[in-house]
Parts: sequence; structure tokens; C-alpha cells
Amino acid sequence: MTTAAESATSLVQSVDWLAIAPPVTAAAVALVVLVADLFVPEARKPLLGYGAVAGLVAALALIVPLHEGDRSTFCLTTGSHACSYTADHFTLVIQALVLGGALLTALLSIGDTRKLPAGEFWFLLLSSAAGAALLPASRDLATLVIALEVASLPAFALVGIKRGDRRSSEAALKFFLSSVVATAVMLLGVSFVYAATGTLHLTDLAGRLDHVDPQLSTLAGAGVALTLVGFAFKTAAAPFHFWVPDTYVGAPLPIAAYLSVVGKAVGFSGLILVTVVAFPAYADVWGPALAVLAALTMTVGNVAALRQSASRARSAVRLLAWSSVAQAGYLLVPVAAAAYAGERRIGSTIAYALMYAVVNLGAFAVAALVARTHPGNRIDDYRGLYATRPLAALALAFFLLCLAGLPPGIIGLFAKVTVFSAAVDAGLGWLAVVMAVNVVVALYYYLQWTAALFRSVPEEEAPPVVRHRVPAPLTAAIVLTAAAGVVLSGAPQTVLRFAGVNLF
Repeated sequence: MTTAAESATSLVQSVDWLAIAPPVTAAAVALVVLVADLFVPEARKPLLGYGAVAGLVAALALIVPLHEGDRSTFCLTTGSHACSYTADHFTLVIQALVLGGALLTALLSIGDTRKLPAGEFWFLLLSSAAGAALLPASRDLATLVIALEVASLPAFALVGIKRGDRRSSEAALKFFLSSVVATAVMLLGVSFVYAATGTLHLTDLAGRLDHVDPQLSTLAGAGVALTLVGFAFKTAAAPFHFWVPDTYVGAPLPIAAYLSVVGKAVGFSGLILVTVVAFPAYADVWGPALAVLAALTMTVGNVAALRQSASRARSAVRLLAWSSVAQAGYLLVPVAAAAYAGERRIGSTIAYALMYAVVNLGAFAVAALVARTHPGNRIDDYRGLYATRPLAALALAFFLLCLAGLPPGIIGLFAKVTVFSAAVDAGLGWLAVVMAVNVVVALYYYLQWTAALFRSVPEEEAPPVVRHRVPAPLTAAIVLTAAAGVVLSGAPQTVLRFAGVNLF
């Protein structure tokens, strides 16, 4: 007969500190930076930025010992042995993406935070990165929602951190209100799912949703639908995308880059976990729904991007914002295909996300460089960039061609091929046709911007050339993203192989 002491001991869960090291390291460095800000004199505030960069590098390095992808912690010690934190291959790839994206954002921000409260800025960025790194490892709905909010809440403050800037405050308010609504809807859905199944662990949900009491089936279905609607907000899927352009334009440029990559990765990793891992029993519901959302999102994003005026203030950032909405549509395609062809299709979404993260951050890095001399950041400001900054112009042209899927951006072409083949293999021929049409439409605005880089500016219109010293971290961000894009374009078959890997 088991004694009370033995029963209590059996419920004690050991913690695998190495498994949770990446998000914990980012969170710990965030606290260190916040405290250090109290003692560092104003002249040495840039050291806080370099400390944040070092912390993100350390968090990335701690992913390497976990490469086998076989660690779990915070597990139930009775019954199903389900775990709340799992460091599998899916987790490690997404953690590398979000921490790498946060690292590049930090490089863009060093030297660009002179008018911002340094300690608060770096604390918020690292805190958001910690939540983003925790989310792909979350294997129960409670941890998933908490990680999502830890990633999102600091982002609200980062968007509105420019004191006295009306546009920044308005952007933060729109972002906050839309995200709060999404979270409320998601929490309502999670509560319905829990009421119908009696569990929050994703692996347990997959089995129990197959055998829900008929009296609770409507409740369970409503819970699944509401949870997916919440994640549709987070991924900026149409028609839940309305906050994106104004938020990107109002936020500091490095934070717009962060939201376009890390924010999107957070939303999509959560969506993948709830659909493929937790709700496979409802694949006949979320599969068609996500396919329609994918078609609508890519179409709305590309049509809006086409309508951007080159002479409008901040039109470059606005175009990148609408482009990111269209790219979200492409990313949704393999997730929808997973409902028909199995979870192996998820590899195509991750492969595309990795390509998109590299080239989109690179495009924002060049935009940050141009903004130093042209604060309006109009597309017209990029005309003739090759004559004044040839390397930056070549890098931006490469990034835009990757996003368009044209040579020499071979990585972009192959990434689009993997997404297209995922739709075809799943029998979603109509979605593949919609995607092909949208890719052709997107060529217009990507090529128009690329051509402007090499177009000569009439002498009477040319502004005086003013040379500004470019911060080394900004140069490093452009070089790193360009080098990564070139290397990936030199070995595009790696994308095809990665797309076929089962990450779970």
C-alpha cells in the first residue's frame, strides 16, 4: 500500500534545465539589463545593447546541445505522461528562428535607440524573445497562451516606446486592442475545449477529441473554432490583418522588422501546434477554413501592396507591411495541406518561414540604413540608391528578388515551390492556382522597387549627397542576412529536403 509520503514524492517533477535553457537565458539577461540600467551612466548606455546581443548569442548557442530533439520536462508523473515542455526538432528550429530574428533586431537597434529609454527597450525586447522561444516548446494550452502573451505584451510597449510620437502611440493602441480581442477569443475557445475534454495537454487532447461525449461535441467544436480565430489574429491572416500596416509604420523600424518575422513565427508555431498536434480530429474543419484564409490573405496583401504610392511618406515600410500579410497567406498553405496530407507538410511552412525571416530582416536592415538620410522612407527615396550606396542597393535588390521568387534569389523560388507542391500533393489544386496568380501579381511591385534602385536621378532632382557614418551593428545585420541568403541560394536543395522532414 502506497504511503502518503510516497504518493507526494511521485508527483514531484524534475526539471531539465538544459532543455529550458534558451528561453530562460533570454529572460535572465533581460532582468540583468534592466537592473544594470540603474547603475550605468548615460554615456555608457550603448553597453546595454551589446549585453543584450551577447545574451541572445548565448541563448542561441544553448540550442546546439539539444540538437537530438529528444528532451521533455514538466511532465505528468501519472497516467498519460504528457509533458508541458518539449524540446523536439520543431521547437529547436523555431527557437533558432525567433532568437536569430531577435539578435538581428538588436543589431538594427544599437545606435538607433538614442532617443529611447535604453534599459526599458532592451528589457522588453529580451522578454518578448524569451516568450517567443518558450512558445514552440509549449505542449499544453495554458503554457501556450502564457508564452504567447509573454511574447506579445512587451511588443505593445515596444511599438509605442517613442515618447511624444502620436503615430507611435496610435499604432501601439491598435496593436494592443486587436491582440487583446484575439487573446480573449482564444481563451474562450481554450476554456470550451477544456470543459469538453478535461485536459489541456496537446497530446491528450488529440485522443480525447476523438471520443467527446455527444452532448459536448458542439462545445468542443466551438472551442476549436474560437481557438483558431484567436491564432488567425496573431498570424495577421485576413480579415484579421487590419492592425498590421499602421503598427509597422508607427513602430520604430527595428521593431517593425521584429514583428514581421518573430511575431509571425510565434503566431504560426502556435497555430501549427494546436492544429496538427492537438486538433487532428477536427482536420475536416480547420483544413478547409485555413485554405480559404490562405487564399484571402495572400490576395488582400498583394492587392494592397500594389496600391502603395511611391511618393507617400513611409511607403517603403507600408509596402513591406502589406507584403508580410501576403507572405502570411503563403505560410498558411502547407498548414492547410497538413489536414489532407499529414503533418509532414508542416516542413514546407518552416522552410518558407526560414527563407522569409532572412530576406525580410535584410530588407528592413537596408530600410533602416536609408532612413538615416531619408526619414520619410518613401519608395522614391530609394531611386538611384545604387549610385550612392551600391552594396546596399545590391543587397536590397537580392532580398526583393528572393521575396518575389526570382533568380538570383534561388532560395525564394525553391521555398515557393515547396509551398506550391504541398498544396498540389494535398489535392488543393484551386489553392495552388490562387497562389500562382498571386505570385505573378507580387512580381509587379517587387520588380518596380528593384528597378528604382538602379534608375538614374535627374541632376536637378538629386539631393546633395550627405554621408553619414553607418553603425557597425547595422552593417553587420545587412552582411549577415545577405550572406545567409546567398549561401541558401547556393544550396537550394536543402530547402526541398527540409520541407520533407517530419519535425514532430
